[in-house]
Amino acid sequence: MKSPKTIYVCTECGAQSPKWLGKCPHCGKWNTMIEEVLQIESEKPSARRPSMGSSLSDNKATAYQKLTTPAYMRSESGLGELDRVLGGGLVLGSVVLLSGEPGIGKSTLLMQISDALGQDRKVLYVSGEESGGQLKLRAERLGVTGEHLYVLTETNLEKILSEADEIKPDVMILDSIQTIYSDKINSAPGSITQVRECALTFINKAKAEGISMLLVGHVNKEGGIAGPKVLEHMVDAVLYFEGERQQAYRIIRAVKNRYGSTNEIGVFEMTDRGLDEVANPSEMLLSGRPKNVSGNCALCSMEGTRPLIAEVQALVTPTVFPSPRRTSNGVDYNRVYLILAVLEKRLGLKFYQNDVYLNVVGGLSIGEPAADLAIAAAMISSLTDRIVPDDLLVIGELGLAGEIRAVSNLEQRVREAARLGFTRAIVPYRNTEKRPLKVEGMRIIPVRGVYEVLKELKEPTI
Repeated sequence: MKSPKTIYVCTECGAQSPKWLGKCPHCGKWNTMIEEVLQIESEKPSARRPSMGSSLSDNKATAYQKLTTPAYMRSESGLGELDRVLGGGLVLGSVVLLSGEPGIGKSTLLMQISDALGQDRKVLYVSGEESGGQLKLRAERLGVTGEHLYVLTETNLEKILSEADEIKPDVMILDSIQTIYSDKINSAPGSITQVRECALTFINKAKAEGISMLLVGHVNKEGGIAGPKVLEHMVDAVLYFEGERQQAYRIIRAVKNRYGSTNEIGVFEMTDRGLDEVANPSEMLLSGRPKNVSGNCALCSMEGTRPLIAEVQALVTPTVFPSPRRTSNGVDYNRVYLILAVLEKRLGLKFYQNDVYLNVVGGLSIGEPAADLAIAAAMISSLTDRIVPDDLLVIGELGLAGEIRAVSNLEQRVREAARLGFTRAIVPYRNTEKRPLKVEGMRIIPVRGVYEVLKELKEPTI
């Protein structure tokens, strides 16, 4: 009998090496090579694993004209914000990977989903991290009364599959995939081989039997999903559960979704009764906004089909360091440097003598360039101590020449601002050049360059 062979596998890209390397030669990441023991297959060389629960003889080429469109049946999860992110609900036979930092509320979310789905469908909740008593305490606190909810505290793959074959659930929840192991694989739970093979087994079962599955994944120190990167490619949807544990608000964001948009987000508030949906996130994000204070500005970000009005705050203070500090939370660090360079070059503002701290209130992450002008206005306001009016919304992408470029969905953004009580909006001139924008109760201020924004700032009143 041959002895097991040891290789080193990169947790980021899955590349293999016969010896340990500090830096992966394929993806360039440091300290990602983990030792793995290759399993010696006892099967014949011709024996191969069937794909998606089917035997090899079942898969044959089909003429395109004979293909039929599948009727994907969706089930509502009981949480409208989650259904929005999923594209309308859980799809029959789909596999969803949910990831988030420890203590963010993943288990609470899954228990609430189990309660809603367990009213009329069989749900098997598999926990590899908590005992039955712990799950019972959480369920009582959340008021769970699912009549068809089954709980299994097990980490062995073969035992989980045996219980699933006996119960025949419609929905399976596995918390978490890193704790499950198979006796047939000679490696520790949570290793690359264990995670990949266990996930593949559950995916095959979901596709073959039409079971909707929710897998929970741990995160690594960089904030990504722990385990092999191929895991994200295997599942149908990847959701990130974001937010600060010290704050009450949580955000679910889809980074992959085969059955819906990847731009939608769901907003929740953590309470002692569990997660409550936030139907109007804009009001939540603006609830504590200070009045007549320099360094803050309202911006509008499109998250899928939903416009969100948020507040960006900037603090610009004289530096005491040889090199000024630059800190950003919720905005890309490199984007902040770009905006600062434009303001220094085009407006002559001396940011190089000051520390700059930037924060998007509420833990929201802004990735679209339409927020550039609002970020610039907040930094200008803090540096010059001139105030951005409370009823003013700023929208626009900032170019390197100081010009304001057009943005998408402008009318939808402005209408949302008008609904929340804003009376003025600075918008790109390019958006109104061919067709003037008219929104009831709003004064539209088209601008061509960043210098035109200075006229709308006002002196502080004592």
